[in-house]
Amino acid sequence: MKKTNKEKMLSGELYTAEEPILSKEHAEAALFNDAFNATAFGDYEGRERLCRQRFASVGANFTINKPAYFDYGTHIHVGNNFYANFDCVFLDVADIYIGDHCFIAPRVSFFTAGHPTDKEVRNELLEFGKPIHVGNDVWIGGGSVINPGVTIGDDVVIGSGSVVTKNIPSHVIAAGNPCRVIREISEQEKACWRAKRDYYYQTIKK
Repeated sequence: MKKTNKEKMLSGELYTAEEPILSKEHAEAALFNDAFNATAFGDYEGRERLCRQRFASVGANFTINKPAYFDYGTHIHVGNNFYANFDCVFLDVADIYIGDHCFIAPRVSFFTAGHPTDKEVRNELLEFGKPIHVGNDVWIGGGSVINPGVTIGDDVVIGSGSVVTKNIPSHVIAAGNPCRVIREISEQEKACWRAKRDYYYQTIKK
């Protein structure tokens, strides 16, 4: 069965971006990047409006600080209460799914794109994409790289500078290059943070 390069791209097969449909969408994405990064820093509503027009789906309470960079933008799905800090990259040749209550620190990169390890095939400008899935309640530390095909579970902290090459289970802290599980997030740890939270609210001057 014949497929277009876009269909091959979205199904994880080898494809080339050097074709009219994808070239047109790249040109549209370039205009989107220019418009997004030309907003005033305090124009959160303007950036949200642009992303809602471009992204595949956007939940409630959405913030991405500028600058940010998007390969297509049309394959990005984010849930409710999403925050991404400065200088993030979303290389979305495949879908990027990010759940609710996710915090993305500065200079985090989501790379769905991959290239063949064989030089002859790679030099023919054939590439592929694999989707990224990020669960709910995830904090990704600054400078981290999320690689093609990775799934990160719910209630996860990814340490700064991590290179995530394999799936990360739920309810853990993980870090490193390559990223690996450091420890589970214990009930005792959660109770400690909730006690600090309660103390904050009891002692804050209003």
